[in-house]
Amino acid sequence: MENQDVDRTLTLLWRRALGTPQGSRGPKQRFSVDEVIRAGIAVADEEGLPAFSMRKVADRLGLKLMSIYTYVPSRDELIGLMVDEVMGEPDLPPHEGVWRERLVVVARQMWDEFHRHPWLLQVEQSRPWIGPNGSDRWEWQLTAIEGAGFTDLEMDHVITVIGDFTAASARADVNALRAAEQSGISDAEWWAVNAPVLERLMPPDAYPISARVGVAAGEEYNAVRDSERSFRFGLDRILDGLEQLLSSRPKPQS
Repeated sequence: MENQDVDRTLTLLWRRALGTPQGSRGPKQRFSVDEVIRAGIAVADEEGLPAFSMRKVADRLGLKLMSIYTYVPSRDELIGLMVDEVMGEPDLPPHEGVWRERLVVVARQMWDEFHRHPWLLQVEQSRPWIGPNGSDRWEWQLTAIEGAGFTDLEMDHVITVIGDFTAASARADVNALRAAEQSGISDAEWWAVNAPVLERLMPPDAYPISARVGVAAGEEYNAVRDSERSFRFGLDRILDGLEQLLSSRPKPQS
């Protein structure tokens, strides 16, 4: 990517502080960059990123395809702008309680965001664009554990691990919800159809532990799985480990 494209994209990301850059020469633009980004978000919400295209965004706005490129340099840059935009949707509440309670709030906010915009789970994040909402989010997340006893490097690791785990858990839940939607049957209905066959193929005496655990889970969830409960269980175990890390260190001398 050329430096001028990077400069233009960063300027677009920080447009509310720097002012929106002017497009190429031609007729006055009919829409604002914000409106183009919101149209992109709507297309991605409806169709996901694999089907996302600049043409579909242009069609949604009633523009010709090439007109979109007077607002943003490319599809990848538009997606970067969309990601930063949705990061600014929820308020960043003041942190309350101990660091462990704060990290639950941090993880829950990401979990909810992935469910509002599942396409976020399809975005390549190895080199994310640094925008204002993402920067505010990062500062807020780090503030949740400031002073808890982690080193600066550990603070980076903590937020990364929480984010990666939340994304993986949300992806499993979103996929399960999509499967139920596409099949037209719930987990309970799916199990009612498949259980009689599986009971013949997998008798309890051949799989005693699986049968016991499966019955317990099925009675509790009334479904094949409870992704949200598994998410919270895993998050608690991560927090237990972090708590153990801090408690293993010598107490600072007063």
